[in-house]
Amino acid sequence: MELHRRRLLRLAAGAAVLRVLPARAQSYPSRPVHVIVGFPAGNSPDMITRLISQFLSERLGQQFVVENRPGAGSTIATEAALNAAPDGYTLLGIVMSNTINASLYANLKYDFGRDCTPVASIADAPYVMLVNQAFPAKTVPEFIDYARAHPGKIMMASGGTGTSTHVIGEMFKMMAKVDMVHVPYRGTFMPDLLSGQVQVSFAPIPQSIEFIRTGKLRALAVTTPQRIATLPDVPTVGEFLPGFAADGWYGLGAPKNTPPAIVDRLNQAVNVALADPKFKAQLAGLGVNPLPMTPGEFGRLILADTGKWAKVIKFAGIKPE
Repeated sequence: MELHRRRLLRLAAGAAVLRVLPARAQSYPSRPVHVIVGFPAGNSPDMITRLISQFLSERLGQQFVVENRPGAGSTIATEAALNAAPDGYTLLGIVMSNTINASLYANLKYDFGRDCTPVASIADAPYVMLVNQAFPAKTVPEFIDYARAHPGKIMMASGGTGTSTHVIGEMFKMMAKVDMVHVPYRGTFMPDLLSGQVQVSFAPIPQSIEFIRTGKLRALAVTTPQRIATLPDVPTVGEFLPGFAADGWYGLGAPKNTPPAIVDRLNQAVNVALADPKFKAQLAGLGVNPLPMTPGEFGRLILADTGKWAKVIKFAGIKPE
C-alpha cells in the first residue's frame, strides 16, 4: 500500500510539472528580456539582433533590450550570458564566432557546446571578399596572381584575431596558397579599407552592402557555396577555389537548463518573424536571408561548424591575442 501511495505521489508531482511548464511559457515574458551581444553597436551581429529584438518586443509584449558587451572575440559577452539565470530573461546573440572560439581559446570559463542552449537561428551570414577601388585586381584569379607576385605585401583586415573575418581569410590564404599580412582591428576596419590603408577583407554582407552598392568598395566574390540573390553578378570564391565555402549565421542562445517550453516559445516567435514579409524585407535590405530552424536543427549546425573551424585554426596556428 505504501509503495502504491508513493507511486501515485510521483505521478501527481510529474503531472504538476507538466502543467507548470506550459503555464510558465504562456506567461513568459512578464518583464524585460536582456539580449547580450558580444560586438560593438553597428556591427552585423548587433544589427541583426536589434531587428529581431524589436520584433520580439512587439510580438511578446515585453521589451527585448540589446546590451553590447564587446571584447575578447565575444567571449566576455558569452560568459556573462551563459552564467545568467536560466529563466529566459537573459539571451545571447550568437554567431559563427562562438563556434570558432570553442577551439581558439584554451581557458574559457564555459563550454559553448555544453552551456549554450540553441534557441533560434535568424538569418544566414554571407561574407564577401572586398577590395578598395584602387586595388589593381578585379577578379579572384587576378587577386591570387597579384598576391603571389607580392608575398607579404597585401594587408588583410579583420575584426580581430580569431574572429570570423580573420578565420575566413586564413582559409583563403590556405587554399589559394598566398601570403598576406593579417591586420586585426578592435573596432571597424571599413575606414582603412576605403582609404587603402588595408587592401582586402572578408567582411559580413550587412556592414558591407551599402559600400558595394555605392561603388566605394569592389566585391570580388562571396564566400557562400552558391551565388546570392543580393549580389547575383558576384561569383563565389568556390568558383575559383573548389571546395571553399564559409557560410555564417546569426541566432539566439540561452543558458543551459532554460526551460524547453520557454525555448520553444521564443523559437516559434522568431520563426513567425522570419515568415513576415516586412521582416524579410528588412533582412534583404541588409543582404541576408531568413534561416528558420528548430532548436535541434540549430544545435546540429553549431556542432558541425565547431568541428569545421577547429581544423582551420589548427592548420593556420591561430592564437588569441
